[in-house]
Amino acid sequence: MSRIMIVDDEEGILKALRRLMQRAPCSYGQLVYKLEVEIFDSPQAALERARVADFDLVLSDYHMPRMDGVQFLGEIEKIQPDAARMILSGCNDINVLNQSIHRARLYGMLPKPWNDYFLMSMIAQALNHRDLLLENRELARKAQVARETAVPVTPAAAVEWAEDGSMVYKDADAPATGTKPL
Repeated sequence: MSRIMIVDDEEGILKALRRLMQRAPCSYGQLVYKLEVEIFDSPQAALERARVADFDLVLSDYHMPRMDGVQFLGEIEKIQPDAARMILSGCNDINVLNQSIHRARLYGMLPKPWNDYFLMSMIAQALNHRDLLLENRELARKAQVARETAVPVTPAAAVEWAEDGSMVYKDADAPATGTKPL
């Protein structure tokens, strides 16, 4: 189950998004995500909830009173750095949105009004991207542990180059003078 937080100051938008996410399929390729959705009409209340509950994805409106969506998602990143973050906006200035996406390191932007299929597809992609990042981090951690705990292996044999350019096989158990041409 993937936990989603939605923050918007318009109650109608919150209810519509929650209803959509509870009914529409959320899939990426063969992966299907079942969503558990929590809605908040206040960024401050959402931040308080984020301090006590983990979320896989946070979707926020861009224009909200007291704190805009980019500021809010920046605060969410400090509390839950592994949560995917997306912004929902009716803003038509693509430069402002693009700067916001990069400044707050957001996964992406969804337009208002939204297309249901596109919205669910983007959420599935963001969840999949998050899953892959977490899996890669875990694999890197395991590889680091393996490197740190690996016992060096003494080679059974070594290959050296002779003066004439041929390879000479040197048996590790043989005396230093015991070389054999290959």
